[in-house]
Amino acid sequence: MSHYCDLAPGHPWHGPYHEKEYGFPVRDDTALFERLVLEINQAGLSWLTVLKKREAFRRAFDNFDIAKVAAYGSGERERLLGDAGIIRNRLKVEAAIHNAGVILALRDTHGSFAAWLDHHHPLTKAEWVKLFRRTFRFTGPEIVGEFLMSTGYLPGAHHVECPVHRHILACGPAWYTRQGPGPD
Repeated sequence: MSHYCDLAPGHPWHGPYHEKEYGFPVRDDTALFERLVLEINQAGLSWLTVLKKREAFRRAFDNFDIAKVAAYGSGERERLLGDAGIIRNRLKVEAAIHNAGVILALRDTHGSFAAWLDHHHPLTKAEWVKLFRRTFRFTGPEIVGEFLMSTGYLPGAHHVECPVHRHILACGPAWYTRQGPGPD
């Protein structure tokens, strides 16, 4: 099975994401929410499809403004389901809106989504999946694993030989700084 590090370099869509975002620590709640929504929307589709629709997702979801998305009513839901620029799946749209509300509640209890993640770190992938399933909607093992790898909470985003790997280590991802260096 090919690894993302083998496929992404030089690709017009995957390359920039691989080199500048994937696996780097994310601390901003808006960026974390965006990544969660994108990972949820990738389910059953290719990551390339999601990357190509990313700007449309940003427009459709008010630049992932968590409070705005959490307040979406029936009109916004129907608008999203009619937007050909994004993935029009009712369960995924409902999950994004619900999960925005959850993140607002996590801000009340922990200060931020990032602080909630930090509070629970380190966990195994299986433990993270259980926690996410209790907390969020549409968060199965693949979605949770990719979300946490892509945001620096779980290792495995890059091969240790990948040139991007050392840049990520220099940024201090949670999996590296809180558990110590380990195999990728």
